[in-house]
Amino acid sequence: MENFDLIIIGGGPGGYVAAIRAAQLGLKTVIVEKSELGGVCLNWGCIRTKALLRTAEIYHLMKNAQEFGLHCDNLRYDIDQVVERSRTIVNQLTKGVEYLLQKNGVDIINGFGYLKEHNSIEVRKKDGEIINLQASNIIIATGARARELNNLPVDHNKVWNYLDAVIPTKIPSSLV
Repeated sequence: MENFDLIIIGGGPGGYVAAIRAAQLGLKTVIVEKSELGGVCLNWGCIRTKALLRTAEIYHLMKNAQEFGLHCDNLRYDIDQVVERSRTIVNQLTKGVEYLLQKNGVDIINGFGYLKEHNSIEVRKKDGEIINLQASNIIIATGARARELNNLPVDHNKVWNYLDAVIPTKIPSSLV
């Protein structure tokens, strides 16, 4: 069993910021993340949404360019390229989070962390390997999850979840 001063379960904004600061203060720190560093905010929410909104803003400006004496004939968009651009931006920022963690000496473990006992956790990695960690302090920073409404289930057609909205395969004619 490996020992740390601090174990953080969750690599989103709450987790990675705490990990960096703890390491800067001299604590032997490990962060456990089951998916991508940066959490839902960076990977699927705030950042990706801002990238998509910026593209929509530019498209809107180009559609109205004639007001400025500019002409954009045959204006069109490629939804796959729009989504790929947002993913590229997210990947750069995720790598930045990883760099900051490594630069500050934070160990990173990709896997699903479970509280085992008072000061220990079990991590199940994707390949099935199980790692046991112990620390005098544990932070649970597992973030938020989208919830479905009981009377309005997500069908990925008329009712989307946040993933459908940030990686669309087509643009709907209307959206609420």
